[in-house]
Amino acid sequence: MKQELQEIKTNESVNLLLNAILQYGPKIVQNRPFRKMAMAMGENYLIKNGKNRIKEDPTLPAGVIEDQTAMSLAILHSVNRALTDCKLSAATFDKAGSVLGRDLFIEKSKRLAKAASFIEEHGFAQPSFLLISPTKACNLHCIGCYADSDSHVQILDYDIVDKAITEAHDDWGVQFTVISGGEPLAYRSHGKTILDLAEEHPDNYFMFYTNSTLITDEVAQRMANLGNIVPMISLEGWRERTDARRGEGVFDKVMASMDRLYEAGVLYGVSLTATRENAEEILSDEFIDFLFYKKHAVMGWIFQYMPIGRSYTLDLMPTPEQRLQMWKQSWRVVREKNIFLADFWNHGTVVDGCLSAGGHGHGGYLYIDWNGNVSPCVFVPYSPVNIKDVYAKGGTLTDIYNEPFFADLRKWQHDKNTQTNGKNLLNPCPMRDHNAEFRQLVRKHEVDPIDHNAAAALQDADYARGMDAYDEKYQKIVDTVWEKVYVQNSVLEAEDTEELLETIAEG
Repeated sequence: MKQELQEIKTNESVNLLLNAILQYGPKIVQNRPFRKMAMAMGENYLIKNGKNRIKEDPTLPAGVIEDQTAMSLAILHSVNRALTDCKLSAATFDKAGSVLGRDLFIEKSKRLAKAASFIEEHGFAQPSFLLISPTKACNLHCIGCYADSDSHVQILDYDIVDKAITEAHDDWGVQFTVISGGEPLAYRSHGKTILDLAEEHPDNYFMFYTNSTLITDEVAQRMANLGNIVPMISLEGWRERTDARRGEGVFDKVMASMDRLYEAGVLYGVSLTATRENAEEILSDEFIDFLFYKKHAVMGWIFQYMPIGRSYTLDLMPTPEQRLQMWKQSWRVVREKNIFLADFWNHGTVVDGCLSAGGHGHGGYLYIDWNGNVSPCVFVPYSPVNIKDVYAKGGTLTDIYNEPFFADLRKWQHDKNTQTNGKNLLNPCPMRDHNAEFRQLVRKHEVDPIDHNAAAALQDADYARGMDAYDEKYQKIVDTVWEKVYVQNSVLEAEDTEELLETIAEG
């Protein structure tokens, strides 16, 4: 009881602190003693909370809770850097504090208000966000694009996009929407754009993945005036790597776009695609320091290449050995540099594994593409239902959530973690890490491929054999890492890594 009262008191203090920041505006965070006090309070709360969870929650290995604490501390320090180093517009400051900070991370009042009844009826908490690709159109033609985007215009009607966002907010308490593509800034429907979506949903926070080449001074200024939209800018590494995949001159255009956003007072981050060719480069100290300290990126996401989409190939996937090194280096960046950099394939310990199909306990999402196909994930191109058909029949997002394919996938996620005592958190992706089991689910429910690439992959025997071999090899790595780092709570030293890789190589 004493501890519960202390946690309530701490939460109240954090809320009071955030409300003071919102009330008095950017000037108060420029006060060094105040900022130092706020950081100390935040760090103390997160560290104590982590230690208490380790003592009281025997269901999770200490290493998992330590990962979650480390990422939370990195987020806190990233916020501090943004407040200290970035020239935030008034609207950006307000929305980042009120919607992103208070509503989504601290109070979570709208989501929690909907959670109890949803869990009682459906067994899991409701999805915590939507991911929508409203257009396939793109002004670039990147090698291996997961969406196979080009200049051909395919769009999801603005009214449907707007309805989905409104319904997710009203029925699920969702205040966070991710926009992908295609190129989101190329989207046009009824004369409206994704910036109009952000304007019409002011208590929703929008994050969109962009090549950034369409960010003009005017676009940057409108984002600054809106405040509730943050771009994640795609890069493949330094100039040579980025231009090789995205087109000559793109790297320099990205740098110019970052400068525009910084000068306008817009928060932004980076999206890094890891392949066999650049896995070491994008996580090098030089590149990370350049992005986060010199170019003022606030957060980053690593997307390991998935063999889907245009000219899919297993040869671009980071090898199992590279993936292990990425796991080690990315956590070093998080822990030692206090940078918010998340890898969806390597950091499953932070979010209880896979977030697809709506999630299986701690949040998740559904993906809607430009044709209205609803899939478990942006990297899982198989869909049991189309939102246009559902809406035409008077259905809802919750009807889509209850689709048997999605329900079975959520059950698979939950059962997999239970059966492996959480080990699956290190290789959580059904499509990438457990492809044989995923293929069985696709065939069981007879879900449709969303394009010819997905259909071809499903029928490709060499693809299946290659994925199965990859999964088997990485599983051996996961088994060792989980036991040593998460069960024994030990450090995986360099010699341990070498020994593990030698053992795997020997078969």
